[in-house]
Amino acid sequence: MNDTSDRAFINISEQSSLYNDLEKKSVREILEDINREDQKVALAVKRTIPQIEKLVNEIVPRMKQGGRIFYIGAGTSGRLGVLDASEIPPTFGMPPTLVIGLIAGGDSALRNPVEKAEDDTRRGWQELTEHNVTNKDIVIGIAASGTTPYVVGALHEASAHGILTACITSNPGSPMAAEADIAIEMVVGPEFVTGSSRMKSGTGQKLILNMISTCVMIQLGRVKGNKMVNMQLTNQKLIDRGTRILVEELGLDYGKAHALLLMHGSVKAAVDAYRGTT
Repeated sequence: MNDTSDRAFINISEQSSLYNDLEKKSVREILEDINREDQKVALAVKRTIPQIEKLVNEIVPRMKQGGRIFYIGAGTSGRLGVLDASEIPPTFGMPPTLVIGLIAGGDSALRNPVEKAEDDTRRGWQELTEHNVTNKDIVIGIAASGTTPYVVGALHEASAHGILTACITSNPGSPMAAEADIAIEMVVGPEFVTGSSRMKSGTGQKLILNMISTCVMIQLGRVKGNKMVNMQLTNQKLIDRGTRILVEELGLDYGKAHALLLMHGSVKAAVDAYRGTT
């Protein structure tokens, strides 16, 4: 793995909170202090937009050629990657095989921590190879600390195999960033509860993952105007939303739009079929 011994690395996400005696604070004080810290997150994310832009511009052509996105992380970071990946099919109508979330310890770790799973430097790459990862794909490591062995090891091997790698971390100059082609270093500062990276770091990771996947899907034509025209019609709320989009787009009454949507299964398919026959 890349040598980071000559690079200054301070684990900011593990530094002591700026607040103390939390148990002595009132509920209002705790909430206001958490909110004060949360307001720092969006600004920290804003500073990473050039790196996010670079990553999206690398992802889009690869996905057009059949590439996939792999998110890989442990704990909160892994859960957030799995969450973002799981929302791509219902939101954008893409197959679940195109954006894949891997978490140390497997799916059982989504609800319960798996002891020492994140300490295995080999397992992340093993899981990627189980998915037949290729150099058309993109591997994005997620770890607030930037030191998680499961993630660092996976990025190292992915890079060695000519696969584009990126990372999302809260600590600049981390071992994980050293292994990534594109390092998104979102410096949010110490957590409100010391070391609790599910808080500001997790919030920032969610924002960045939203930005990456949403921008990629728009670039791939999965959104029209500002509408989710490829969303899966999995419940009445989404069927109603799709119907109202057709009413607006095609000038139909609600009943005809509803029938057209159910006939074709998606807003885009309904629009294309209607316009192809009128």
